[in-house]
Amino acid sequence: MWPESGEHQTPLRTGLTTGTCATACCVAAAQALLANKRPPQVEVRLPKGQQVLLAIDEYAVLDADVKLDTNVNPAPGIRTSTIKDAGDDPDVTHGARVYVELRLTSVAGVTFRAAKGVGVVTREGLLLAVNEPAINPVPRKMMTEHLQNAAQVYGYRGGFEVSVGVEQGEQLALKTMNPRLGIVGGLSILGTTGIVRPYSCSAYIASIHQGIDVARANGITHIAATTGSTSEAAIKAHYGLDDMALLEMGDFVGAVLKYLRKAPVAKVTLCGGFGKISKLANGHLDLNSRVSSIDLDQLADWAAGCGASPALCEQIRQANTSMQALGLCQAQAIPLADAVCRQALLQARQVVARIPPGDLQLEVWAVDRHGAFVGSAVECIS
Repeated sequence: MWPESGEHQTPLRTGLTTGTCATACCVAAAQALLANKRPPQVEVRLPKGQQVLLAIDEYAVLDADVKLDTNVNPAPGIRTSTIKDAGDDPDVTHGARVYVELRLTSVAGVTFRAAKGVGVVTREGLLLAVNEPAINPVPRKMMTEHLQNAAQVYGYRGGFEVSVGVEQGEQLALKTMNPRLGIVGGLSILGTTGIVRPYSCSAYIASIHQGIDVARANGITHIAATTGSTSEAAIKAHYGLDDMALLEMGDFVGAVLKYLRKAPVAKVTLCGGFGKISKLANGHLDLNSRVSSIDLDQLADWAAGCGASPALCEQIRQANTSMQALGLCQAQAIPLADAVCRQALLQARQVVARIPPGDLQLEVWAVDRHGAFVGSAVECIS
């Protein structure tokens, strides 16, 4: 899960995607192979036209016994690398070394391969075909355009073989959704704008979308989106769901619900900690503490609607945490968690309102810190 933000807001730095890093490596490698240059930094044009500079920290000839010379055909390969700076975004690849092994080929065009640390697609439902390296379309386009530009500048008429890798990528990928998506062997090379916006968590949200796509492509009709490992274990055991049917959405319930409008599934279960579900019930689609808070006054009002006494409602308003408020209600048999789940279900349905319940059935479950179910709400299908 993403770290909590501090109490005081400070300006946040943007960063650059792995796709931008790989493109910079391609630019540097092309200059090394076609012009025998090794610039310490190179310029990359992003999809929306911005120009950015990236430092290149390595040039290593892959065929050391062959001199760099544009008259040699085929020319040697070269490895270039850069260190990814994700800015202030809590990105798993921040600080990772992204590298490209570039080779010149006699056939025009650009082909892509996965070097060590970049995964390969093994399941249907992603943007890429099975057995393709996990290099997404926009990074491929960026690299292709920059290499074609280099070929024109230096009068080169051949092609390029691009192998993209990430050092320690296999280990880093275990912290992502890649294994569950069927991306085996490492990370994905991502990016749609080239820029990482702090706390936009675009790569995480993209993984949620990919998870839904993979589930649909493999015939799964019931998926469960959870806020973390505790809620995931609980709902998996309850329904006996396959891993492919599980989405760890974290705080991004909005990303799940909004994507379902485009790619509906017959049944969707939202499961999370009681506090997180109470935020959804209160209309929040980002459940992170930096943008949404537990509303104890609202919890007290919901408890009152379940029969809680004025004295209990006042205790709820003065509680330190949502779990303390829940415990107060449980001690007096007030079904607060069920009420919260019902409200959360109503909020979720509003997001997907144009899809009738008969085509997309929603349900919401809340768990405590130990993974025990404390409340639920299920949409009735007539």
